[in-house]
Amino acid sequence: MSNLVQIAYLISSILFILGIKFLGKTKDARKGNVLSAVGMLLAIVATLVNLNLATFPEMLACVLLGGVIGLYYARKVEMTKIPEMVALFNGFGGLASFAVALSDFFLKSQLIEGLDTVNLISIILSILIGGVTFTGSMVAFLKLDGKVSGQPITFKGQHLINLMLLIVFVVAAVLVFLNPGNPLFIAVLVVIALVLGILTVIPIGGADMPVVISLLNSYSGMAACATGFILNNNVLIVAGSLVGASGIILTQIMCKAMNRSLVNVLLGGFGQTVSGPAADGPQIVIKEVGVEEAALLFDSASSVIVVPGYGMAVAQAQHVIRELMEQCEKRNIDFRFAIHPVAGRMPGHMNVLLAEANISYDKLIEMEAINDDFSNTDLVFVVGANDVVNPAARTNPASPIFGMPILNADKARTVIVSKRSMGKGYAGIENELFGYPNCLMLFGDAKQTITKVVGEMKEMS
Repeated sequence: MSNLVQIAYLISSILFILGIKFLGKTKDARKGNVLSAVGMLLAIVATLVNLNLATFPEMLACVLLGGVIGLYYARKVEMTKIPEMVALFNGFGGLASFAVALSDFFLKSQLIEGLDTVNLISIILSILIGGVTFTGSMVAFLKLDGKVSGQPITFKGQHLINLMLLIVFVVAAVLVFLNPGNPLFIAVLVVIALVLGILTVIPIGGADMPVVISLLNSYSGMAACATGFILNNNVLIVAGSLVGASGIILTQIMCKAMNRSLVNVLLGGFGQTVSGPAADGPQIVIKEVGVEEAALLFDSASSVIVVPGYGMAVAQAQHVIRELMEQCEKRNIDFRFAIHPVAGRMPGHMNVLLAEANISYDKLIEMEAINDDFSNTDLVFVVGANDVVNPAARTNPASPIFGMPILNADKARTVIVSKRSMGKGYAGIENELFGYPNCLMLFGDAKQTITKVVGEMKEMS
């Protein structure tokens, strides 16, 4: 039986690796999800059988119950709330590792043989990473859900307090080694880990949330890996390592897309509104466009690039944008989407949103591949995006986003920006693009205004 379980773990690990490989391409992403889910199911069943913890009917009941809960939330949660759901999933992963570490400590510390060095190190790491992941993810969830301000929450001496807490954690960890039977020192580790998770995330502004989500995802993987060492479970070690490593790689990609280091994201308090002339600049003059004029511009264009952002998710405008694409393609207009790595509030948010509207994957072009095409494009349509098309990233050294790679939407012949109002983006700064001579503002709810534009184009055909 033990050999069969290890073979099942090996197959699960292979499925996890293949799943991540398939996730690397948009068209194969669903297949990757299915393979990973099958791998996890196989690992769970093998573990339950090996430990004789449940009968087959009990296992089937648990699988069905979990599947029904998952299906319910998959259908209930709106696309705009996916980042919040991912933050909760990360937090639950950290909490699971945190709980297993505490359980293992209190169980084994009462045994005659006690805890060995590997067990203690794994428990301490699980408490630290799992605790930070749990409370940090909860803070990220509250920020994304609007229950806590998306602006950085900072106070004097914040970094010094974090450093002191970390030092106290290390001291308490050493005392755990010296007195493994004393629960007081473990309690100190628990409290510090939970507090550090809160203090680490509250100073991070809303504009950095995609990076935070990616980093917390990596933390949850590392916590699972540490738990694998606690339980001596190979598949947990492999799965946790894969999630942790891929999360760190994705985080670095996100940081590169923002032209910032990970340390700068964690300690910089980015997202605060910078005041004063250097930040605000001269008052911009905007030009508004109506629905009829916008329809005429689309009708006369030979090439169109759409830049989607979180505002498109809020307005649920992805389906009507597909109708707009269909109208343009009937006129032989080249129609594509430019995807910025940090558009939306989690990695890949726009890709998922557009895929939901059955927009072909080959229409979604990454920033590096499409940026040079903007200067030869007749019309760029910005829907709900703000900071990722702000020329201040190139022109204003005083701007918080200066140096961040952006989509070159301002270089197109004409730019139409669909926006509810002149409100600032998630980074809390003005967008210089709105005052450019080639930029026109189409105000109103994106879904409603684009529906009217599509209606006008249908009448023209």
